Amino acid sequence: MLPDGDFIELHWAGRGAGPIVVVLHGLGGSIRSHYASGMLAALTGRGFRAVLMHLRGAGEEPNRLPRSYHSGDTADFRHCLQVLRERQPGVPLAAVGYSLGGNVLLKYLGEEGEEALLAAAVAVSVPFDLGATVDCLNRGLARIYQRRLLRCLKWSTRRKLGRLPLPVDGRGLAGIRTLREFDERLTAPLNGFRDAEDYYRRSSSRHFLKAIVVPTLVLHAEDDPFMPPGIVPSASALGPAVRLELSRHGGHAGFVAGPPWAPVYWAEGRARAFLTAHLGRGSGSSGEGVPRPGTNA
Repeated sequence: MLPDGDFIELHWAGRGAGPIVVVLHGLGGSIRSHYASGMLAALTGRGFRAVLMHLRGAGEEPNRLPRSYHSGDTADFRHCLQVLRERQPGVPLAAVGYSLGGNVLLKYLGEEGEEALLAAAVAVSVPFDLGATVDCLNRGLARIYQRRLLRCLKWSTRRKLGRLPLPVDGRGLAGIRTLREFDERLTAPLNGFRDAEDYYRRSSSRHFLKAIVVPTLVLHAEDDPFMPPGIVPSASALGPAVRLELSRHGGHAGFVAGPPWAPVYWAEGRARAFLTAHLGRGSGSSGEGVPRPGTNA
């Protein structure tokens, strides 16, 4: 239960008394997303307890209030960590965030600084600049991905139409053609932003990177088709605790190596190795031997 009377759904994996790793999914994601289930499997049984936090409104049940999750909403994540700390005193907490979830994670770490409740973090395929990313998704082949994301957002919104007051009706929702328009007409007004541009400016994690003091690994691919060139932050924009590993190949939350008949999703092993090194727990393969094609430290 959240402080405003709404709720989020958690999906637990693994047992024991080891460190807890909270996994945050991307836009339109859930426990059914391949990267989410893959990360849970990679962490479970290696000395960790993993839990997927379904961002508000992304679970099986529609949330109770007009607003749902967005790229800059760190309040629900912060509350989740506080509850875990109260219920599991002394147990180290860490987090892994993908795409939108990675943006939420990095923004939280920058906002909290030394007060962050995490001992370590990993962020994968993060849209550091939300406005630039949304515009990139409206060009070329990336528009296919934009249409898929819009279908997810519209489906979630339709579940609420007729039950809750929303700034759009059925016909207006059907007429939305881009993510920027969706954010202009729904995300911004429902979450207290002046407009989409105000939402992107205030929520982009690039503004918070310098203030991060928790050991944090950022994995990003140069060939991510949904990110514009130049979106990757420079070394001077990163806090001293942030390690950016840039791979020539990996796509968006893909990071696959090996032959087609025996693929290796190396981001999971790399994340596990990083968390093991900083939390001092975990067993089995460290992941240090997992291939990372074309990675630049």
